[in-house]
Parts: sequence; structure tokens; C-alpha cells
Amino acid sequence: MTDRSVVLLHDDDNVAVALRSLSEDERVDVGGHLVRVLSDIPSGHKVATRDIASGAHVRKYHQTIGIALRDISAGEHVHVHNVGMPEQHEPGQARAETESRGVDAERSDTFMGFVRPDGQVGTRNFIGVIASVNCSASVCHAIADAFKGDAIASFGNVDGIVPITHQSGCGMSSTGDGIALLRRTLIGYARSPNFAGVLLVGLGCEVNQVNAMTELLGPLGPGPVRTLVIQEEGGARETIGRGIAIVQELLDVANRATRTMVPASKLKLGLQCGGSDGYSGMTANPALGVAVDLLVRNGGTAVLSETPEIYGAEHLLTARAASSDVSDRLLEKLRWWERYAAAGGGELNNNPSPGNKAGGITTILEKSLGAVSKGGSTALRAVYDYAEPVRESGLVFMDTPGYDPVSATGQIAGGANLICFTTGRGSVFGSKPVPTIKVATTTALFERMRSDMDFDSGPIVDGTLSVEQAGAQLFRLMLAVASGQRTCSEMNGIGDREFVPWLQGAVM
Repeated sequence: MTDRSVVLLHDDDNVAVALRSLSEDERVDVGGHLVRVLSDIPSGHKVATRDIASGAHVRKYHQTIGIALRDISAGEHVHVHNVGMPEQHEPGQARAETESRGVDAERSDTFMGFVRPDGQVGTRNFIGVIASVNCSASVCHAIADAFKGDAIASFGNVDGIVPITHQSGCGMSSTGDGIALLRRTLIGYARSPNFAGVLLVGLGCEVNQVNAMTELLGPLGPGPVRTLVIQEEGGARETIGRGIAIVQELLDVANRATRTMVPASKLKLGLQCGGSDGYSGMTANPALGVAVDLLVRNGGTAVLSETPEIYGAEHLLTARAASSDVSDRLLEKLRWWERYAAAGGGELNNNPSPGNKAGGITTILEKSLGAVSKGGSTALRAVYDYAEPVRESGLVFMDTPGYDPVSATGQIAGGANLICFTTGRGSVFGSKPVPTIKVATTTALFERMRSDMDFDSGPIVDGTLSVEQAGAQLFRLMLAVASGQRTCSEMNGIGDREFVPWLQGAVM
């Protein structure tokens, strides 16, 4: 009988991953030879399969994840107490010698979506109430709250009213990167195919004026855009009343939309991982990568992001870049993040959170190698700025922070109409107006947080499901959710307050 206590991910690795908690003095089979465990090791953590000299590379996934800080004996727990980062991280080569492999659209899968006048396709049919500034946030929530419960029960084709509010919009420069980034994000949401119509609400004296946003929006979009300015309407109560009337009008428009069959090429999938653990790079992330490959074969788009969380694994992406311009642009983004982190007195290796480390992740290199596997195996077609409209199909990259709400906000602003979120420690994230599919790395997590997890990739660990089989199942779930099947976060009512734009520039 095969020993399923540990798994060696590659013959050249010098660590294996514990598939259960290991006890001191027990012996585990690693590639045909027995290793005596020298101390208790939690599930998901690493055990040395052979002696590792001080200063030698610690290897997992057939890649370096860190440097031994001292001599490590076979059977030892390998983690933050004896592994550190190399003194200097060398970015990957711009491109590999071999050409990256593209995948032609060769499948014909479909889903039921809302076709918008501008050609985009929605996976949901919401109305958005969007604040230009924090000063109008409460008014936006009051307008949306008027339609809770059974207030829109007669509008069977409408999924709800979503307030999009934030903590910025004033006390900032009227020019420069900060205001440009905020406006690009808000406009991206206003153009989301998951909104059948939107109401923009401003205060009147803010830096981020509503009329400036409407000028940038232009005449094209997925649905009608209406505006209100609180100071012009006579105050908060008057604006709320007028806003409710406008949303009533938009409801009539939105309810005329119906789902029709469309090709899977109309999906733009945002890829997220949060609360990662030692299993993330073994189960959920590679399974999502298989699903991404299937989507790309259908002509669809997958958006990989979280730039600080590809640090140390960028060579796996530049090797697949469709051109040298794409790989150069990705490397420049990483160099910017190195400067950005240093300016704040930090370093990118500070990235693994306490929860990540408790789950068995030791360094950013290890975390990144697992995170990159979400992107599958196809060519990297483009690199986008935060919240920039995504126009290229296939696998693309968007520059975002690693903080999940900020990253997902950028992806949705860029046009994502579906989010897939892998998690090992457990996340309850939602992202209205876009549904979020939560993928658990282990069956234990799936069962423990059953009301929050949509997909169990744990059977990969016990060998009852291959990564390829899990990825195919996950892809079918994506199509079902895109067609209207509700996710756990939607059933839990989560997602109204997860709009978190990346704020840059001085607050004055």
C-alpha cells in the first residue's frame, strides 16, 4: 500500500509535504526510502527528505524556495526557523529559448449570459449605484437599501441593486496618478457587463467630479448611466428620494434583459488566491490552471494578477510570454514593486502572512510558485496596468497588489465577469457585481466552511481525483455559475462592501 503520509512533488526536491500531521520518531516513505521524523510536523508543512547543508538551496516544485539558514537534517521540519530568502533575488530571463505555446480556440463550450448593447456579456444582471466620493457613500447605500428584501421581487430578471462606495474622491490632487487610477477603476465598474444600468452619485464640491467621470465614460457602455449631485438636489433626503425613483426606472430597463446562449469565449475570468496554505500549489491552484487552459482553448480570457505574489516565479511566466515586449513589461512591473516596497521600509519577502506561514508556506518564493500555477500552461499574451480595460484574449496579467479585495477590484474594473478564488486557510470573499467561486485546497477546509466553499479540490490529495479531472470539473462549475448558479458568497449576501480600489498619491 502506498504511503500517503507525505508527497514528494519532484524527484530533485529535498523537501516533501506532509499530507497529515506527522509525529516525532515515526518513519515515512519518501520515494522508496524511509525517513525518520525528528519533530512533530503539522499537515501541509515540509519535512527534509535528506540532509541540507547551511547555505544550500531548499527545493520544492523542482524550484528554489529559499536558502538553508543552518544545517538541516533529514526528517527535520523545514520552515521559517531554518529557511530564509537568498541575499538577492535575480529576476527571470526575459524569455526562454523555446517559443511559448499558444492555444487556438478549439472548443465550443457555452453559457447563458446577458448580451449587452456594446457586445459585452454579463454573468449577472445588477443595477449599480456608484459614489464619486466617500461623501456620497451613505446616500448610495440608502438608495440601494430601499430595494432590499421583496422590493424587486416582481423584477424576475434583475439580481439586485449594488452600492459601490469607497474612502476617496477628495483630499487629493486633481491631476496625477492618484485621481487617474481612481477614475479608471470607477469607470471600469460603470462599464461592467454585469450592470444593466448605473446611477453615479456625487456630493458636488469634491475633486472627483461626476461630470468628469461621465465625460470619460463616453456614450458607449453596457447600459444607461444616470447622475445625481447631492448639493444640486437640495440635500441627502432629496437625493435619496430622487435616486430611488431613478433606480425604479432602471429596473424596468434591466428587467427586459434575458439570458441567451453565448460562447465561453465571452468569459473574462479573474484569478485570485487568498489565505494560501501548503496545499495551494498542489491542489486548488493547479486545478484552476487546468480550468484556465480549457477556457483559453474556448477563446476566453483569464486575468492573473497580484504582482508581489509572482515574485520569484516570474521566470515561469516570461518563458511563456508571447513577445519580448510582454516579458519586459512584466519584469518592469516587478522592479517597480521592489522600489515601492523599499521606499516604505519593507521587502517583498515580507508578503507571506501569519496565516500563510501557519499553513506551511515559508517564503514568498514558495508562495509565488504555487500562485503562478493558477495561470495554467498557455502563452502570456499581455500585461495591463491596474483597472485597465482587458482587450486581449487568452492568459493575460494585470498589475495589482497582493491584497485580495484590491486585486479583484482591479480585475473587475478591467472587465472580468467571473472571479475564481482559491483558498487554503479559508476566505469568505465576495465581489458584487461579479460572482466569486471559492475553491478549497483540502476536503477538511471544504467541510469545515461548507457554507463558504464552492469547490473541493481535496480529493487530489488522497489520489481519488487527478489535477486534470478536478480542473475539468471546476471549468464546468464556472460555466454553471456564469449561467446563473449562485455561489456561496452570493447566498450569504456577501459582496456589497468589497469594492476596494488601489489608492495612490497624497491624501491632503
